[in-house]
Amino acid sequence: MKDFLKDLDKAFENRIRLGIMSALIVNDQLDFSELKNLLGVTDGNLASHLKSLEKNEYITYSKSFLERKPNTTYAATAKGIEAFKKHIAAIEKLLQ
Repeated sequence: MKDFLKDLDKAFENRIRLGIMSALIVNDQLDFSELKNLLGVTDGNLASHLKSLEKNEYITYSKSFLERKPNTTYAATAKGIEAFKKHIAAIEKLLQ
């Protein structure tokens, strides 16, 4: 049992970070507003969780302008996808 517990990642223990990664795994990229609406969180709450995932190098972002308005889009990194899949696999093993 202890073998797969090592694959549980503290970065995904929070439901918002889990939701961010879930959304970014099934979508190539999402912008800040899309994530905010999808998860039903405040700007500040979302920003702090995104920063945490960026710090772990699980997501990346790019900034651009849409009709003179700043737009930030987020995408999961290869490292983030791998860590997330390991985390989910560990949960699945735990439930068996």
